[in-house]
Amino acid sequence: MLIDPLDPPADLPSPKHVLLTLYYHARAAAGLKARVWAPARSQRPLRNRGVEAEDAAAGELPGGIVPFPTARAAESVYWLPEHRAVVVGDVLLGAGAKPRATDEPLRLCPQRWLGKSTHEQLRRSLLPLLDLPVEHVLVSHGLPVVDNGKRELARVLA
Repeated sequence: MLIDPLDPPADLPSPKHVLLTLYYHARAAAGLKARVWAPARSQRPLRNRGVEAEDAAAGELPGGIVPFPTARAAESVYWLPEHRAVVVGDVLLGAGAKPRATDEPLRLCPQRWLGKSTHEQLRRSLLPLLDLPVEHVLVSHGLPVVDNGKRELARVLA
């Protein structure tokens, strides 16, 4: 399984499943012969990009992965219970991520990325993640949080 694949190595076996956090991250998904899962609000934009995807919230995802909707309508984050990891697309950024790169281990995306939603709505939508035994927060932009993921999430969502 791959999540938001950018450019998988050619020698990597073809995955059975691809999970997309949001349609902007379709990236290499169209070229892979895999079952693609994505948030419901990403379905139409993905079809426009040549990617057919199933609603990640409507089916049983591989490995017991659980999608969590966010205040950004077309984006979900994924909980990987086996790895005690949360995987995010754009709603959270890691250290060094643009725009305005910082040293903060984790921060909210810029307000303008949220459309009509607010940072407060985003925080509220992500609060259920604090009920999980999170160790890692794997971000698409910036450095991942590999230790103390729950503490960093709590700090950002406070």
